[in-house]
Amino acid sequence: MPNTLQTSLKNKASSTTEKGLGRVSEILDAARHILASEGYAGLSMRKVASEVGISLSNVQHYFQSKDVLMEAVLLMTMNQFQEKLDHITSKMEQQPRIEQLNSAISMFLEELSNPVTYGMFFEIWALAARNDFASKLMDKMIARERKAIFKLIQGLNPAISDEEYKLRATLIVAQVEGLMLFRYHRQTQKAEMLEVHAALKKSVIGLASIA
Repeated sequence: MPNTLQTSLKNKASSTTEKGLGRVSEILDAARHILASEGYAGLSMRKVASEVGISLSNVQHYFQSKDVLMEAVLLMTMNQFQEKLDHITSKMEQQPRIEQLNSAISMFLEELSNPVTYGMFFEIWALAARNDFASKLMDKMIARERKAIFKLIQGLNPAISDEEYKLRATLIVAQVEGLMLFRYHRQTQKAEMLEVHAALKKSVIGLASIA
C-alpha cells in the first residue's frame, strides 16, 4: 500500500512520511466516496477536509487542486487493481494462463461490482464527455486496463499476432466495463448476473485463445 499511495502523490514535490501516507489514505478514501455518491460537482477540497476531520490547508498540502485530487483517486484505484492482478499471477504462476486469466476477470468483475468503484467510474465517464481533464483521465484508465489484459493473453495462441491481441484486449476491456451499465438496473437478479458473468468469461477465453 505505501507504494500505491506514493505514486498517487506524483504531483507533490516533497517526500511524504509514513504518518503522512496514513493521512493521504484517509483523504483519498473520503474523496473517492464523495466522488461516487455526489459526483464531481459535489467533490470539494473543503468537503474532503471536513470528512477526514482536518483543515483545508492540510488537504492542500498533499493535493494542490480538486483535479489533482481526483487524478490521485483514480491512480490509487488503478494501482490497487494492478496489485491484486499481480497477486493473482504470482499465486497462480504454476497454473495454466487461461486459469490465471479467468481469475483476473473474476477479480475485475468483483471490483467493478463495488458501488463506490462503479459510482466513481461512472462519474468520470459522464464527465469525460464535456471535460477535457476527465477525458484524459479516462484514457489513462483504459490504457492501463488494456495493457494489463494484453499481458495476460499475449501468446496464448501462437497463431494470433501481438497486434491482434492488442485489439482483443480492447474488446475484453469493453465487455468487462460494459457490464457496469447493468449495476443500476434494480430488476436484475443475482442469478441472472452470475449467468452473464459466466457468459462473459467464456467470451473472454475465446478472444484469448481462438484464432
